[in-house]
Amino acid sequence: MAESSQQIHYIKPSSPEPFGHGILVGNGVFHNHATAVARYILMADLRGVDTHGSNRIPSYMKRIRQKVLDPKASPQLTQVTPVVASVDGKNVFGFVLAHMGMERAIEMAKEFGIGMVSIKYSNHFGMSAWLVDQAVNAEKIPIDWAFDNEGHMTDDPARALKGVMLPMGGPKGSALSIMMDVFSGVLSGSAFAGHVTNPHDQTTPADVGHFLVAIKPDLFMDLENFKSHRIYYPGEIEQITRDTRLKDGIPFTQAEINGLNEEAKAVGAETLNLE
Repeated sequence: MAESSQQIHYIKPSSPEPFGHGILVGNGVFHNHATAVARYILMADLRGVDTHGSNRIPSYMKRIRQKVLDPKASPQLTQVTPVVASVDGKNVFGFVLAHMGMERAIEMAKEFGIGMVSIKYSNHFGMSAWLVDQAVNAEKIPIDWAFDNEGHMTDDPARALKGVMLPMGGPKGSALSIMMDVFSGVLSGSAFAGHVTNPHDQTTPADVGHFLVAIKPDLFMDLENFKSHRIYYPGEIEQITRDTRLKDGIPFTQAEINGLNEEAKAVGAETLNLE
């Protein structure tokens, strides 16, 4: 019996990126451009944004064959002011142009605090989240937000996560900090405010207090109703999906796999690995 076109296969997370790269290069895309496009397409696959993932490849290749997308164009970046730049995309891949534009915006922001880039004559750049990640991975946090694990103020997010976050949020943040101090320190009979020993001070007991609260989630409503009210932070669902797909694989229908492999065979590239 023939396989159903809607049958689901789970592809190893390591397979789609080299597969996509092979098809792109086979259709005349520069190697470095193909690397970027394949990487950002995979990010969409992993985050569950399937409408902007690998199943877009056939439509992108069709645009190249129809000569409505130029895989070999050389975009031109012009610096307009110290904090503003523009890019003439020359009708190349939107992924390439968005990456270029964000890279320049980050450079300007690091020097002047802000960077803005306008791009014209571009194409679809897939999932927007990869652009946000590009910026987040390059921008520092304010110096008064955190200490590193050696007790020094830091503007490096990675070092901050290994250390301790300082109270933030203005008056509201201050109020929350006071509440924590009252419940954990004062009410428990422990040290509070500046009397708590610095965790890096090895000469005296810390005298830290704790205040723990456990609330039964179905205390005021049934459990299923409670679960239906869960609020996810922006990007949390995508992160959960990414973790799941890194472990279990990326789902593709048989029809999607057939279409992708037709593109691969057309340029002599490797087909998608179903193992």
